[in-house]
Amino acid sequence: MGSPSGQSHVNRTAEFDLSAYLKQCGRIVDDGLNRLLPPAKTKPKTLHESMRYSIFAGGKRLRPVLCLAAAEACRGDVEAALPLACAVECIHTYSLIHDDLPAMDDDDLRRGNPTNHKVYGEGIAILAGDALLTHAFELAAGCDGWPRYNHQAIVREIASASGSLQLIAGQVADLEGEGAGLSQAGLRYIHERKTSALLCCSVRLGGMSANCTPRELKALTDFGYHVGLAFQVIDDILDVTQSTEKLGKTAGKDQAVDKATYPSIVGMKKSRAIARRLTAKAFEALSSFPKKRAAPLNALAEYLLNRDH
Repeated sequence: MGSPSGQSHVNRTAEFDLSAYLKQCGRIVDDGLNRLLPPAKTKPKTLHESMRYSIFAGGKRLRPVLCLAAAEACRGDVEAALPLACAVECIHTYSLIHDDLPAMDDDDLRRGNPTNHKVYGEGIAILAGDALLTHAFELAAGCDGWPRYNHQAIVREIASASGSLQLIAGQVADLEGEGAGLSQAGLRYIHERKTSALLCCSVRLGGMSANCTPRELKALTDFGYHVGLAFQVIDDILDVTQSTEKLGKTAGKDQAVDKATYPSIVGMKKSRAIARRLTAKAFEALSSFPKKRAAPLNALAEYLLNRDH
């Protein structure tokens, strides 16, 4: 696919410039979200302001960037992948708004800013989350589909990842697991659904938008699954090792509510080893792709392993 900047290719050297790639993709995603979401002044104004408050609160745009990078790995086009990239970011943001509510994780900070319900109240925050989730399906419904992946397959992909067996299942298990002394298997169940499912969906949608082959889709699925798990293991570690200022959200919250994490179950050293092993499996999943086309995905996996917030 063409680069986000519109040039024929971006950073196609062995020294892949991930920072530049993230900035370019981030701008494309932000522009897409701004164009595809209702304007802030659209009635009801408070609702649309609330939706945009959380969408544009400074997130990493990890999921949509992974979607675009997966499309690139499969010779796809950024314009075809962009609505799906924006859809997964809408779902991710809705889940964060709801996670932060007093009835859930009860958090006051997200991405360094007051959480949505602290600014707009609980009622509007709930409705803003509902609206973002619904809007994701409107974006998916606007795609025509591709020869191997029709419109129905795209909508089902998003519904499956965000439904009662995946994303929501993970949140339920997370809530019910507080103080329950979860096993490592129980914790993995949560991470597979609460985090890995949507990350995996992001790369799968990117591949689908490029009409990828079944073999390519399987490789992207393996990559997304392992990167998603590694991401959450690192998140568990950062909750213990970093400050609230660094994370942009309340540090030490997991321990405070007696929530199971990898460090609490297997210790810090083993947690880091697990994250490295999962990332290695993600790299291995991409081995069938040409090195240059897979460079963005490989660089993203390495970045996620080594990030400090």
